[in-house]
Amino acid sequence: MTPEFIGPAEIVLLSIFRFWPALAALAAALGLLYALRGRIGLMGLIFRSRVGTAGLVIVLFWIFAAIFADWIAPMGPLDQSFTFGIKKSPPGAIDAETGTVFLWGADNLARDVFSRVVYGARIVLIIAPAATLIAFMVGATLGLPAGYRRGAVDAVASFLANLVLAFPLILLFYLLVTPEVRAPTMHHVLGFTIPWSIPIAMAALFFLFPVGFLMLAWITRFGSDPLRLSLTVAPTLLAALWLYPGLVFGADWSPIRLDPNELNVFAAVVLGSSPGVFRIVRGLTMDIKTRDYVAAAQTRGESTWYVLLWEILPNARGPLIVDFCLRIGYTTILLGTLGFFGLGLEPESPDWGSMINHGRSFVRLASTTHMALAPAIALMTLVLGLNLMADGLREQSMRD
Repeated sequence: MTPEFIGPAEIVLLSIFRFWPALAALAAALGLLYALRGRIGLMGLIFRSRVGTAGLVIVLFWIFAAIFADWIAPMGPLDQSFTFGIKKSPPGAIDAETGTVFLWGADNLARDVFSRVVYGARIVLIIAPAATLIAFMVGATLGLPAGYRRGAVDAVASFLANLVLAFPLILLFYLLVTPEVRAPTMHHVLGFTIPWSIPIAMAALFFLFPVGFLMLAWITRFGSDPLRLSLTVAPTLLAALWLYPGLVFGADWSPIRLDPNELNVFAAVVLGSSPGVFRIVRGLTMDIKTRDYVAAAQTRGESTWYVLLWEILPNARGPLIVDFCLRIGYTTILLGTLGFFGLGLEPESPDWGSMINHGRSFVRLASTTHMALAPAIALMTLVLGLNLMADGLREQSMRD
């Protein structure tokens, strides 16, 4: 029996209605941000730019869509319909048995494309910002002393950064996901059995940088105040001991764990992004270190890392915030590219790149283009929003 369909206007209206939690949260967030625009620094100035405001709206929409995915999506990302005729059905198909409307159509396994796109936003908006943040901490931790001290530190760090930048990234990703490279071997260390491979070793190194970065920041800031120092250092160390084993080694008792594919993606993305961040931070440091307030801090006898983290880095925040927004967009595209080439997450994952890769073999027929088109449009709009937001922030940072 051929399924019934709703019309294009109904598809649009029902799609908007399904997104009502995200739209309501978006309206509330925009109102709050606008009311506090004078207190949130550069982010508050984005409302002066129409382009930046448009980008902020798009980005916040997808953020809230990811947060409220359980309410928005009518089906789970892996749920299938067993009603005849639903497989590869175009947008607007109605499941006669359950009454579910496949607003954006179904894939070849009779899964709801709309639901998978919504749940895919959750994956993209967790991995891309998190990987970008880790890359910024790696790049900043190395770029600050390289630009400030120069000499051998700068020479070694710049050589390593240029070496990574000169290597074709897609080839690097292929190497990281080959079975011989990523397959972990078990090792016994201090009574514990831990998995070990090249991606795990890379992740083990990269995830140390946030801990080291925060520890340096607290020690240099509160070194003369034992109480405040203990109140900042102790939670940081406890959080690190709680999260690090799960993030790197997949420990069962840790609250956050990365499966092997997610770990590979994290390691690859951080390795590919860190050199670019390093070069930006290094260049900004070389410029800012000649300013009077840096000389004043040196005259007061402040330590090198205090000058780097509390004098130079805060005054470089404008360009770094702009680059952070742009780099999240690049990372989002990179995740989509990895998924498209089958180098990303698990094949059944609803992340947008994997969905595009899954649906590309069906784009030869007009009736099945929705399988790849819907996630491609979602990916395009998120990256567009991030780029518009970065343009608005850049415009305001240059004006101020």
